[in-house]
Amino acid sequence: MGRAILLGLAAFAGLADPFFAQSQPAQPPAASQDPLQAAWAAARTTAVLGPAKVKLLDQGELTIPAGDIFVPAAEANQIMEAIGNPSSPSRFGLIVSRKDQDIWMVDVAWLNEGYVRDDEARDWKPDTLLASLKDNTEQDNAGREARGLPPLDVVGWAQPPSYDAAAHRLVWSMLVKDRGAPASVPQTVNYNTYALGREGYFSLDLITDSAHIAADRPVAAQLLGSLNFAAGKRYQDFNHSTDKVAAYGLAALVGVVAVKKLGLLALAGVFLLKVWKLGLLALAGAAAAFRKFFRRKPDEDATL
Repeated sequence: MGRAILLGLAAFAGLADPFFAQSQPAQPPAASQDPLQAAWAAARTTAVLGPAKVKLLDQGELTIPAGDIFVPAAEANQIMEAIGNPSSPSRFGLIVSRKDQDIWMVDVAWLNEGYVRDDEARDWKPDTLLASLKDNTEQDNAGREARGLPPLDVVGWAQPPSYDAAAHRLVWSMLVKDRGAPASVPQTVNYNTYALGREGYFSLDLITDSAHIAADRPVAAQLLGSLNFAAGKRYQDFNHSTDKVAAYGLAALVGVVAVKKLGLLALAGVFLLKVWKLGLLALAGAAAAFRKFFRRKPDEDATL
């Protein structure tokens, strides 16, 4: 997988300035084209360059800041598959940065689960939730090893669960590492943020590492703060008489549901950890591949 990333970068090194869907038709990939190269090429034709507002189905909108790029669901799933992560029907897209120093990705998903009751937030205990995450991760490790993946250890909180009851926003993050990995290897960080609505919730999962989380945390906060539900779709618009209520409460977004999403959370971590084994430069290079494809000239940016 790491080799595929590097080969993809080499393939893109000689490309001219990128173009966007409105100016160029999508080209079918050659049969022999590397999957990652094909994923970059497909994303190039549909990507949205910030600053821009992206419509979130019929639920609301998300502001993409200047310097960031939004890749829609189909191409986002293609990219994730090419780098060894599963596609997901709930994935709405990926957000990446054009800045040279940034290595993060944000995985955006919509879960049409119904109204998630948040009264549990008053009584939850972070230590208990962390113990649940560790126990369930351990149970999942047997399945991971059967798939040829290393078992994972939950190290602790990068961000203990925090819920803003006024804005209906949840944030939490755990540190994960391959079992037996050297202490010098950066730890995986999935920085999970949620925006609750009347009919479900959006998750914006920042994928980064322990060396960069302090610098990258504001990215997640900015994106979460810029997500706005439309009138009638907001959490406070819930109708007790007619609306669907989720089968779980808020704490489950940190505990049981999060562990069930290990196909997303932990495998995203596998992507990062595998790349780290080849050197962090490869991960920085993966972000650079986006920039090579999506960077525009200054005069072109000025017209947005």
